[in-house]
Amino acid sequence: MTTGGITGLVLTLAVLLVIIAGIQPLARRLGVASNVLLAAVGVAIGALAAFLLFTSFTDVFNEAARAVVYLRIESQTVITIFLPLLLFQTALTIDVRRLVEDIAPILLLAVVAVVLTTASIGLGLSAVFGVPILGCLLLGAIVATTDPAAVVAIFRDIGAPGRLTRLVEGESILNDATAIALFTVLMGALVTARATGIEEPNADMAWQALSDLGIGLIGGALFGALTGRLVVMLLPLLDDIKPAEATLTVAAAYIIFVTGEYGIGVSGVVAAVVAGLVVSAQGRAHISPENWRHLLAVWDQIAFWAGSMIFVLAALVVPRLMADVDLYDVLTILALALFALIGRAITLWLLLPVLSMLKLSTRVTHRYRAVILWGGLRGALTLVLALGVVEAPGLSDGLKRFVAVTATGYVLFTLFVNGTTLRPLISWLGLDRLSPVGEVLRRQVLALSLTDVRGAVEEAGRRYDVSPSVVREIAQSYARRADQVTSDTDVEAEIADRERLGVGLVALAVRERGLILDLHDRRTLSTATVDRLLRLTEALLEGGRNEGRLGYMRVVRTALDFERGFRFAYWLHRRLRMDRPLARRLANRFEMLLAFRLAIQELRPYVDERIRPMLGRRIAELIADMLDGRARQVAGALDAMRLQYPDYAEALERRFLARMAERHELARYDTLAQEGLLDAELYDDLYRGVTRAQSRRDDLPRLDLGLDTDELMRRLPLFADLGDELRARVRQLLRPVFVLPRTVIFRQGDKGDGVYFISSGAVEVRIEDRRIRLGRGDFFGEMALLDNRPRSAEIAALGYCQLLFLDADDFRRLMRRDPDLLETFESIARARAAQNRSAAT
Repeated sequence: MTTGGITGLVLTLAVLLVIIAGIQPLARRLGVASNVLLAAVGVAIGALAAFLLFTSFTDVFNEAARAVVYLRIESQTVITIFLPLLLFQTALTIDVRRLVEDIAPILLLAVVAVVLTTASIGLGLSAVFGVPILGCLLLGAIVATTDPAAVVAIFRDIGAPGRLTRLVEGESILNDATAIALFTVLMGALVTARATGIEEPNADMAWQALSDLGIGLIGGALFGALTGRLVVMLLPLLDDIKPAEATLTVAAAYIIFVTGEYGIGVSGVVAAVVAGLVVSAQGRAHISPENWRHLLAVWDQIAFWAGSMIFVLAALVVPRLMADVDLYDVLTILALALFALIGRAITLWLLLPVLSMLKLSTRVTHRYRAVILWGGLRGALTLVLALGVVEAPGLSDGLKRFVAVTATGYVLFTLFVNGTTLRPLISWLGLDRLSPVGEVLRRQVLALSLTDVRGAVEEAGRRYDVSPSVVREIAQSYARRADQVTSDTDVEAEIADRERLGVGLVALAVRERGLILDLHDRRTLSTATVDRLLRLTEALLEGGRNEGRLGYMRVVRTALDFERGFRFAYWLHRRLRMDRPLARRLANRFEMLLAFRLAIQELRPYVDERIRPMLGRRIAELIADMLDGRARQVAGALDAMRLQYPDYAEALERRFLARMAERHELARYDTLAQEGLLDAELYDDLYRGVTRAQSRRDDLPRLDLGLDTDELMRRLPLFADLGDELRARVRQLLRPVFVLPRTVIFRQGDKGDGVYFISSGAVEVRIEDRRIRLGRGDFFGEMALLDNRPRSAEIAALGYCQLLFLDADDFRRLMRRDPDLLETFESIARARAAQNRSAAT
């Protein structure tokens, strides 16, 4: 390309960006979705350029008009440049955990509905207009993609329900993948059919198409999950440098898409979407909250540029594609619109209720279904895929024109008919209004806020010496509004306790998540701990939202359980004598408990200051009682670990306070710099000093399990009188064992495999309904070895225990060598047996 050509291209793109920027406020003032206006402007520019080029009225604008009219937009280039960005950004910004709640209906809309819509359009158009069915199916796949941008913008502007927005967004990111994969398969089948002279698909072609589609979708999902996880692991290595983190994710979107699509032969679209979802679900715990917000802001801007530019560029070629439209084409477009609606309606009204019947999804109301049906707008991706057909070699000119004209006309139909009537439809269905509970809460929030504003106005008037009459006038206006709202609102009378409690628990979980993110922002928590805490707070939120108190408390009861990874680390310790994974898990658990304790302490004033005025005294007291129960549970678990590892607890608390001090120090320097009291050089020097200190405390201190055999033996009086030689021999035979709370060490009836000596902690002996506690210095398990019979009791750890284990064979050899030690064991065993017999009688 010449220098003049490059200059012209850059200038054209810059002018288009100016137009895109100017359309945004205009769309807001007109109450029209920006994509609808972008399409209108793009078509208008294309039509005007064609008029100026071919008119005899003037030739002044011929060069500029020719550049627009003959603008060459290669579909594959546009897809490769813009699509990875749009897909990754949509997946990155979506709430993955809420998406999972509705995954069944979303998959139905994104996969099944695409296939049904493609089939409905293909069979219908082929039957009515006599076009070969493969060509009609290809057209169906092209128009099966939906563009959620305009629809979601309308939803957010008028306050549509969150679930409706989530369903539409979730469908869009996945149905693009399905439709493009289907398009690729059908395009290949068409080219093959034309090359071999086959006009109608046969069973072999159908099977090959389904096989290619399945491999592309499943392979893309697996590849996206692996690469997304790799991106998450790389993010912490960038030292919290915001531009570097954003750059890595942008590069990852392209690498994943291109490698999947053109490298390993899977769906790059699916790979990019799944990778974005993985980063969205896990990335927040691996970078600071501030950096995460910056990352999302960067991606929002990139997606705005990419989405707007692809829309305008695609719209510019619409006049060229629609230049010779006739009545037959108009009828084809209207028929396509009808068959597309039929395909989606079958999914929404016949298949979607089946999911509810099978308990795979909560019910989607008829009003939601109507909006989803009518809100299936098509956009730039449909136009780009249609251009791909026009450019494809090996297809007939008639088929190319049929696909291009019909697809383009249908896009314009959905934008200018569905897009302009969707807002009135939502209002007519009442989906832009709050629920009765939401309306009462709105009035309550408004009353509390107006009262606070009134106080703030009076305080500002006193501080800035404003005229009392002016202060009184403004304050009284807020007071009147607050009184009017308060007189119409009685939260306790208008909303049932169950609903108010659910609202309160959701608010509590959201606040707890914010507190965890604050701790993360201060760099006081490790990545693994942040990830687990965020998952727990999300579980608390969903439990409170879906099941109220029962769901919330169910999560509370399981929050302190040892998860699968912990159990696996414990298995490695017990079976393979690998202590490091268990020590790391224990350290993370210690940190998690400390974070829970801090969060619960912060939540108590939140209940009094926010929930009590909002939801009433009774709900506040219920929530406070639940918090007190959680606090006792956490305190018990934390105390158990603190007793076992007091030095480590002190190290964690020291690290936490040091982090707090460093954050306050940095905040102080920021303030002084903003006030002009620190120049840039001095500020940078002070900042580097703090960050160097932070880097020394980044890693968690290492937790020592305390399983040194010599140290554990010194705690046992039983071995105090052994001679040096025998002590050394016993030390070689003993194996240290760490036991978690509530772990069953062995059960009644098990074969006796050895004797356990308690160096620290306590265990419980369970014989039928009797409970006997053994503590430091005691031992158990000897009776089965002395009597050569199965275990007579069940033994469980009451807390964290450090034990020494002596294998059965080693125990017997040791007893033969030291008769005094044997006598000690036998006397204790006889006493225990007598005790058991007396208890049984």
